[in-house]
Amino acid sequence: MLRCTILLWAVLFNVVYANAQRDSTFIKSEKKLIQQCSLPAALILSGILISDSQFEKDFQQDVNDRVGDDFNTSIDDYTRYVPIAQMYIADVAGIASKNHWFDQTKNMAISLLLTDLLTKGLKRGIYKERPNGFNAESFPSGHTSHAFTTASVLYEEFKDTSPLLAYSGYGFATATGSLRVLKNKHWVSDVLLGAGIGVMITKLVYHFDYLFQWNPFKESRHTVLLPNYTEGVAGVYFSVRF
Repeated sequence: MLRCTILLWAVLFNVVYANAQRDSTFIKSEKKLIQQCSLPAALILSGILISDSQFEKDFQQDVNDRVGDDFNTSIDDYTRYVPIAQMYIADVAGIASKNHWFDQTKNMAISLLLTDLLTKGLKRGIYKERPNGFNAESFPSGHTSHAFTTASVLYEEFKDTSPLLAYSGYGFATATGSLRVLKNKHWVSDVLLGAGIGVMITKLVYHFDYLFQWNPFKESRHTVLLPNYTEGVAGVYFSVRF
């Protein structure tokens, strides 16, 4: 009887201890997520607070006075996607990353899809006119939200193995947002909100990526399939490292 009682208490202790460990891990994980989301939350809040403010209007006018109302470039149409190219080039070059290339692609696709849905939904729902008056889909900036999404995926993948590469994507993202303001396509609040959305969604996707763990190429890490688009022709780039 005594042995049975001791055994029962031992089992109960192990169950309680295991649950406590899981709870502790969960709490630490949630605290980490809150810390990671503090910066994008600040960007989102800043964008909301200064939207339609006199400060924003004066800032845009000052920018227009300095660069002119006819400043134009198409660079921002491409800089938002540079981090994607950086990620795949790094994979082909053999630079260590957090995830397999298929998981990278999966996280990138999910992050961009969610970012695009939220950005377009807000644009149509808020109905804020652009500085140049072209239409009323200014808030938030889609170019900027996409740019910070791709930059954040690059950061999550290489922050522990190649910090310079990881942070470089944010340089292209910042350039993208800045050009949107310089081109008189967006207010500064549009860019701040877009940046916050891009970073926030990517952080959430990486935090909950265990919910969609599926990778048919897990055992073939040296095989890379990349989407390719050249001169109007779409295809797939295949690479094998020996």
